[in-house]
Amino acid sequence: MLLGCLLMYSALLLKAQDPDRNLHRIIPGSTLQVSARSIPQGEPAPGQAAPAAQSLTLEQLLQMARMNNPTLGEAQAGIREAAGRTLQAGLWPNPTIGYAGDEIRGGSFRGGEQGGFIQQNVILGGKLRLDRKIFAEEGKQTQAEAEEQRLRVDSSVRIAFYESLAAQEMVEMRVKMSELAKDAVETTQQLFNVGQADEPDLLQAQVEADDADLAVGVARQDQQRAWRVLVAVAGRPAMPLANLQGNLADLPSIDPDGTVETILRDSPAVKIAQFNVTRADAALARARREIIPNLFVRAGLSNDFEPLGAAPSPAAGLIGFAEVGAELRLFNRNQGNVQAARGDLERANLEVQRVSLALRQMAAPILENYASSRAVAEMYKGRTLPSAQRAYELYLQRYREGAAAYPQVLVAERTLFDLQAKYISALENVWINAVTLQGLLLTDGLDVPAAPGEVDNAVREINLPTVETPGTRQ
Repeated sequence: MLLGCLLMYSALLLKAQDPDRNLHRIIPGSTLQVSARSIPQGEPAPGQAAPAAQSLTLEQLLQMARMNNPTLGEAQAGIREAAGRTLQAGLWPNPTIGYAGDEIRGGSFRGGEQGGFIQQNVILGGKLRLDRKIFAEEGKQTQAEAEEQRLRVDSSVRIAFYESLAAQEMVEMRVKMSELAKDAVETTQQLFNVGQADEPDLLQAQVEADDADLAVGVARQDQQRAWRVLVAVAGRPAMPLANLQGNLADLPSIDPDGTVETILRDSPAVKIAQFNVTRADAALARARREIIPNLFVRAGLSNDFEPLGAAPSPAAGLIGFAEVGAELRLFNRNQGNVQAARGDLERANLEVQRVSLALRQMAAPILENYASSRAVAEMYKGRTLPSAQRAYELYLQRYREGAAAYPQVLVAERTLFDLQAKYISALENVWINAVTLQGLLLTDGLDVPAAPGEVDNAVREINLPTVETPGTRQ
């Protein structure tokens, strides 16, 4: 009997030593892979799409968004609208034609005059040219707004992609943890059957397996949420969940000073503010030209039925007339509008400074969050995860040798997977902040672009997803 128990215990220990069943080597900097032995043949990996589903890259999703995101179409429509407003502002006023009559009944001589005229208002002082310039600057603002919206869409897709990729890797890690927990229950049950494990060990293993299953469900729900956000920004909300191709650990490098200078140089918000200065300057020039009066020119022909002499003398016949006039700008010299235009120009110049300072202010916490998240990720990769991996291996080995209790193995395993989850979150946070900085602080790809003539807020709120940086909790 004793010999049989020893043989069974030896077989269980050999089973526990199977690296594909009980020990997954975590390589910091690489994604977790689900063991092929834990996946039934013909079925997709847990947390991943079915084989028929498309495997997508970031570039493919960007192309989808550029074709399907409605805000980009709105921005292009705004450009066409601005071009139409510029064209309309430079058009001459239409002439007026009409009928003119004087002394139509003609009294006892049955005279009177009847005829037609044409009248044209003549815009002087280059006012139409300045009107065109004002609207042309608004058109440039609209083009900058369209470029801003393109950057918003690209950044939003990138952020949603890395959020969804992190959720995908979290599912894979949680599935692996669940597989290990189930193996632990099986091993502990067999040890319990031969008297080599206590009932508390078995109960604890079952609790760990249940908790791991719940964590898989939560991770999959989070993956679904991240995927819905991604396909909404890409303009394909009905697209089913697909596997994403990417490497979270291949972190981008950000130079803080260089990044801020790039934002200040290339940001559409700065360009919009600068175009507003030239628009306000043209509006001031236009207000000053208003003092130059416009002319109106009127000419026509009428038939004069007045007899030239005593009856039956012939009528006078056709006669022509012409009028030229201009408004005397004596009292209203557009003084109020000129003063208002000066104030608008001054405000526009100060707005350029405000936009630059606002961009610096917005960039500061994002740069800090990027740096801290990267430091946390590199610490996990270089030291914390290898140490946790080594501790788990040592406890497992001591448990196999009968020198450690099974709860110690569970604690080490739980710590290892908890750190791996924090590592994935840190990588996600690094990417979100890096994409925001590389995208010139432009996010929220479904925010409606401003219409022509309404681009009055060059800097909008940054809708940056909130990701808690591991290692910063008190």
